[in-house]
Amino acid sequence: MSVSPVSPASPEVPVEPRRYHHRYPVRVYWEDTDAGGIVFYGNYLKFMERARTEWLSALGFGQESMRRAGEGMFIVAETTLRYLKPARLDDQLTVTVVVTEIGRASVTFAQEVWRADTLLTQGMVRIGWVQPVTPRDASVAQAGDEASGEDSFRPARIPARILAILPTPISASKG
Repeated sequence: MSVSPVSPASPEVPVEPRRYHHRYPVRVYWEDTDAGGIVFYGNYLKFMERARTEWLSALGFGQESMRRAGEGMFIVAETTLRYLKPARLDDQLTVTVVVTEIGRASVTFAQEVWRADTLLTQGMVRIGWVQPVTPRDASVAQAGDEASGEDSFRPARIPARILAILPTPISASKG
């Protein structure tokens, strides 16, 4: 996948030095804000989740279809957020996704939330790959144990078909 730098305000206008693997638009609704019309801090994680999920889907990886097929799924393992300025009711935001590191079992992203040319929030999110526990995983799942079944997962390596499509990481810049 090629990476082209884009302006947070317009997807067609290239700008340096920021580079993204994906950009996702978000409009701020009442449900996203507190009584003062400012975005509740936890909702930035929701915005980032949506951006990553839509990007993975655009690459051909539907989380639910992979889970139902028994292949596995990504789960959030670690997050860090830095709040710089608040987003407000009716703001038009852009959430960016940049792959910064790919490991055998996890992918790390740098994500940002922008309002036009104003950076509001910076984040780091690491997702890990998990697979369903199978009956062969006797050390993890006991017969008749409620922990076994389709909702029990264990850490695993990211499948080669996914690794083959993920873009080359872009090093995260400290800002």
